[in-house]
Amino acid sequence: MHGPDPHDVHPVPAHRRIGFLQPIVDDPLIEIGAFTYYDDPDGPEHFVARCVKHHYPFIGDRLIIGRFCAIATGVTFVMNGANHAMTGLSTYPFNIFGHGWEEGFDVASVAAGWRGDTRVGDDVWIGGEAIILPGISIGSGAIVGTRAVVSKDVPPYAIVAGNPAGVVRMRFDEASVGRLLALAWWDWPVEKITRNLGAIRGADIDALERAE
Repeated sequence: MHGPDPHDVHPVPAHRRIGFLQPIVDDPLIEIGAFTYYDDPDGPEHFVARCVKHHYPFIGDRLIIGRFCAIATGVTFVMNGANHAMTGLSTYPFNIFGHGWEEGFDVASVAAGWRGDTRVGDDVWIGGEAIILPGISIGSGAIVGTRAVVSKDVPPYAIVAGNPAGVVRMRFDEASVGRLLALAWWDWPVEKITRNLGAIRGADIDALERAE
């Protein structure tokens, strides 16, 4: 037993709405770890077009998603290209319409609001129609509730929900979170993960620490 092939676009043949994203997404500014999947009734191959918004190469911000993440239908990653200039009296993007309105435009007025890369850790579950705003970091093991609007960083192993998303509770106590992050089971060889699925599915950190 060795688990599914991480390069299989449709790892669950009976449900082709589920797809591993690593073999699907071919974008130099998007990095996705092995076994992370997207679930969409119209097909996971639409992930970038439907879920990654305002992602423009000239800005250069990256979307980085770790391993073993579960991304539900309708999740939206809003990238920095959605930003409007907020340094003047108006936020209207006059420059994009040309015909003279581009004259005098200073890109720095927009860049001042850019927040850098968006990062999702490993083993993160993002619920349906959640919105992740630019430059957010979501820690490993976190859960993002359905339709949450994530406007600030999410700690590892936190459950967040609401608009704006707030921490509902932590999945484990602080000491246990530290042990889990140190173990980083998602980085283990697949064979080791397979041998220790019982401990991973359960909540036996001691057993996980003894894993071979």
